[in-house]
Amino acid sequence: MAQATRQPSPSPSPTLPNEEQEPVKVFTEEVRLPVVALDQYGHYDPTLEVDDILVLEDGVAQQIRSIRHLPANILLVLDTGGEVGGLGGMSKRTGLTRDVAIQLLNNLKDGTLVAVMQFSNSVEVIQPWTRDKQAVLKVLKTKLSSGKRSRFSDAVAAAARQLGDRPEGSRHVVFITDGVDTPGGKTDRAEAIKRLTAARATVHIISYTVFVRQKKEGRPSSVTGGQLPPASDPITATDATLPPGTTRNPSFGVSIRFDPAMRRQRKAYESDIKKSQQVLTAVAEETGGRIFLPESSQEMIAQVAEAARAIGAEYVVTYRPKRSLTSSRQGEYRRIEVASRRVGLSLRSRRGYVVPDRNK
Repeated sequence: MAQATRQPSPSPSPTLPNEEQEPVKVFTEEVRLPVVALDQYGHYDPTLEVDDILVLEDGVAQQIRSIRHLPANILLVLDTGGEVGGLGGMSKRTGLTRDVAIQLLNNLKDGTLVAVMQFSNSVEVIQPWTRDKQAVLKVLKTKLSSGKRSRFSDAVAAAARQLGDRPEGSRHVVFITDGVDTPGGKTDRAEAIKRLTAARATVHIISYTVFVRQKKEGRPSSVTGGQLPPASDPITATDATLPPGTTRNPSFGVSIRFDPAMRRQRKAYESDIKKSQQVLTAVAEETGGRIFLPESSQEMIAQVAEAARAIGAEYVVTYRPKRSLTSSRQGEYRRIEVASRRVGLSLRSRRGYVVPDRNK
């Protein structure tokens, strides 16, 4: 009688620590809701518990299943185009954008997944997803390039696509921009923002919109200097004993010329940044993020450090919606309200979400 032999089970292939796992897309009924908790002093609260939170979806209270921290996936979107000399004041600068991005990177937790996009004449991914801070730092120092145009809406739509394979609940976007579009882009702004909102990411914005309105002292639009013509000299104009066209000493003066075309450009830019600030604010508030409106380069660098802290402090609350997601129509929007059950605790979260497409 032949003896049966057992074949050993195949051993799983070892996984290297730094090796990225291929994301698996599985439609689930679980909703992951990013939440930031602040105590009564405005500090991030590290003690949030399930019983501290009330979540309403379309007015219906939900049963929270868990609350935890997830490793962040952060997409940096850097505006390096369309530089205008401010409104007679400061200007958006690629060098400053680089410094701000580096400051953000330095304040992120080790092991954070980061990708970098820049946009000017076109949109470009200059660093795919990585945990290697030094690689990102090298890219920021060597690959940023300026352009005359600014394709903000194209960049917003590209950011939404870039986030598609990141785990839900850990998606973050940080824009450093004035939010102004140069005419001629491929994407409608409203449609681009709709796509980004549907990507269910928390959006933080370091905005140039206030910075560029700050005045520089002693910097008129166009200044020339030199010897004034005799007719402009008050001595010649009032001394009747001197021959016409002569003066005791040469007179020097300064004249200011205002370029009408530049004036029109700045006026249009002023109108654009007022509108863009409203749009950027709405995006940040809708997604549970923040907009920062620094008035100086020092404030800009300081505030991006605060954005990094907000990302690191974010919780992910999970629940199974009482009204099934499979019953939703395509593109349905569900309104979210998050309230605190604990005295002295305040919570910030997104205002709603678009039900994901089951076919994607």
